[in-house]
Amino acid sequence: MLELEFRTIKKWDEVLWAQIERIYHEAFPSGAKTKVILRSMLERQIGCLHIGVHHGGAVAMAVTGLGGKDKDRMMMIDYLAVEQKLRGSGIGTWMLEQLKAWALREHGITGVIIEVESGSTDAHQERIQFWQRSGFILTSYVHQYRMVPEPYQAMMLPLDGSAYVRDDGEALFRYINAFHKIAYRKS
Repeated sequence: MLELEFRTIKKWDEVLWAQIERIYHEAFPSGAKTKVILRSMLERQIGCLHIGVHHGGAVAMAVTGLGGKDKDRMMMIDYLAVEQKLRGSGIGTWMLEQLKAWALREHGITGVIIEVESGSTDAHQERIQFWQRSGFILTSYVHQYRMVPEPYQAMMLPLDGSAYVRDDGEALFRYINAFHKIAYRKS
């Protein structure tokens, strides 16, 4: 695997955004949060940008948000993407490991939540399998957003030493929806 450096950005930086914007839009061509929303998330300190850097250039990126109180401190991975030509090389797994270590060290989180498209295409199944290989557990509840055509499912990775995740996708989506509501809020 490539020699990589992990960076976390808590304040908006146009130069860094210029490096990761292509990766972001390549992986999420529609339905992704706009630059204005991402910038607002950083300015309001409800999200962070993370970058995997190789020889000074971005090759991977992630957007995360933190929430919950005390015993239920969770990190949500809103987006995780690797430059298209480097997918399958282990960089996504490396980014996830860096994200978990950062969140544990800096914020003492107890778990990581993601939402994945719930579909039966090969692309959907490959994404779900990536997260499952990384220890995430798929919940059975299928959530349908009003403004988004495809359904989603929640996945959870406990980091508090417990190997058990209650199959309560509805509760996880209450958390996810609260995060999105705050993220899309103007100020």
